[in-house]
Amino acid sequence: MKKYLTSTLILIVFILAACTGEQTPTQNPEALMTSAVGSMVASFFGTQTAMYTPPAPTSTATMTFIPSPTIIYPTATLAPTLTPTYIYYSATPGSITPTGTLPTPTVNSASLAVGCNNLALVRDVNVPAGTIFEKNHVFTKTWKVENTGTCDWMYQYSLVPSGGDVIGGETTRIQKLVSVGNWSELTVELQAPKTPGTYTGYWRLSNGQSAFGATMTVSIVVRDVAPTAAPDTAVPDTAVPSETATMPAP
Repeated sequence: MKKYLTSTLILIVFILAACTGEQTPTQNPEALMTSAVGSMVASFFGTQTAMYTPPAPTSTATMTFIPSPTIIYPTATLAPTLTPTYIYYSATPGSITPTGTLPTPTVNSASLAVGCNNLALVRDVNVPAGTIFEKNHVFTKTWKVENTGTCDWMYQYSLVPSGGDVIGGETTRIQKLVSVGNWSELTVELQAPKTPGTYTGYWRLSNGQSAFGATMTVSIVVRDVAPTAAPDTAVPDTAVPSETATMPAP
């Protein structure tokens, strides 16, 4: 390798000398060789330096990207909202048939008042319902009543027919004073119809302008032949006075 390099340098020196056309003074071959080698080496290293492209600087530190943590929040699942369902039932007409005995409404005695006048029926004194009479028989009917109003009953107060069958009676004045809270007996004279059958009549007490208080009832049976027993039989006195009622003086 050294021998090849030396021969190449000597050849280059002679070519350069020939191109200049000047006589080169005779030099020491050793000195010439040394100069030529130095020039070639300098030229070689200069060319190498010019041709060398330094590598781009690289960073030794490598940055590693660390992703941010992802936070996952649990989501609550809401229960479904319940929607109320309304069920309507409608009665079918005629599907319900009442059985048994229907209750009889109790009349509120306060609703029977007219002004300060009112009357409550205590009991039948005689001629209970269903009493048998011969046709055209004359009899008296008596009721025990209580003055439940706030005014005394005066002498001109009268018993008047208020409906039902006609049983031969007329308006009759009580002809006595009945104080508030006292009991008394009211009597009317009646006559059995001339035709056999069952008859029911209704009577009320009147202050001369309007009737008031409970309705008093008489119900009889008329036959062609009178019964053997006396028809005007008294009704046993089983009535118990109320706590607020005052018994009339004997």
